[in-house]
Amino acid sequence: MQDAPIILVIEDDRDLQSLVEDALRDGGYEPAIAGSGEEALTLLKAFRTKYSALVTDIRLLGRLDGWRVARGAREIDPSFPVLYITGGSGDEWPTRGVPDSILLQKPFSPDQLVEALAKLLKTAPQA
Repeated sequence: MQDAPIILVIEDDRDLQSLVEDALRDGGYEPAIAGSGEEALTLLKAFRTKYSALVTDIRLLGRLDGWRVARGAREIDPSFPVLYITGGSGDEWPTRGVPDSILLQKPFSPDQLVEALAKLLKTAPQA
């Protein structure tokens, strides 16, 4: 049996974080939660090959927003899959989002999250 892909998740709303975790597990993924953008980038720098994709809210607690976290992830790996989730600021995605990323507008269903991630991972080059 193949190990489930590990998805790094940054979402500071506890209820939504739980929904995302459950959706990912039900979809065959293993969620890894980072408490902030800074923590996510530290984890990616240290364990890049461990994670298959990044799911990040755009508005985050701390100094880094989701836009900056995704750019940081792409500095570590230029083809790293990024899925943004947001209740607002989606209109900035075409100019601030990293290329070949996907944006999911809140509220979204667990199925929409899993489908978006599957699409992202299918198009991402495999290491």
